[in-house]
Amino acid sequence: MKSGPSSVQAIYRYPVKGLSPQSLDRTSLASRQTIPGDRLYAIENGTSGFDPAAPAYLPKQRFLMLMVNERLAALRTDYDEATQSLVIYSSGEVIRGDLRTDAGRRTIESFFARYCADELRGPPRVLYSLGHSFSDVARKVVSIINLDSIAALERVAGVAINPIRFRGNIYVTGWPPWHEFGLIGQTLEIGTIRLRVIKRIQRCAAIEVNPDSGIRDLPLPRILLKHFEHSDCGVYAEVIEGGNIQLGDSVHVSSS
Repeated sequence: MKSGPSSVQAIYRYPVKGLSPQSLDRTSLASRQTIPGDRLYAIENGTSGFDPAAPAYLPKQRFLMLMVNERLAALRTDYDEATQSLVIYSSGEVIRGDLRTDAGRRTIESFFARYCADELRGPPRVLYSLGHSFSDVARKVVSIINLDSIAALERVAGVAINPIRFRGNIYVTGWPPWHEFGLIGQTLEIGTIRLRVIKRIQRCAAIEVNPDSGIRDLPLPRILLKHFEHSDCGVYAEVIEGGNIQLGDSVHVSSS
């Protein structure tokens, strides 16, 4: 991570909802779209009603996700964008599947049928539809996390907190703690993109899960509420002018 006032320290995407992130040095964003490849796939937990021919937002409870299925955090995954292949590392086991093919998807589905057997409401199924993102919100947005807010949370919690718990897309340093909440309705300039901050991110039990161990070990929503009188961390922003961003880019509040 690079340092500097009000700058981008990390960029992440999450190719499969609920699974481990991919770190990016740079990326391009289009207007009113997510970071490319973010939440591109999801694992259905029981019949979700998702129609690939007419993709629409569905609540996260229809899929395997960290709020309930914390064991997902113990998995390490690699996703190859060029081949759409997913590799899962689990206790010495290596599972590979080409998500473009029926056989590849069945390999991944068979793994989750075993790995999450006691948490499934039906056969797990890999879901995908071109251009769709299985985000927690209906609008196509980018999530921004203020690392100084996490530092403030660390101070009251008395323990180090891995920022990956918050599964953000863009991590920023140089803002005072909770400064991001005052940016609602304002426009940010990062690299050559412009984003409008639209809402705070209310946090659920997913952030209780340790991203290294897969153990639910820290009641962060309750700690937030007790010490800061809210359970929010981070903001959602909508890209209003596409372009490129990279690590180290300055973050400015637009005057226009």
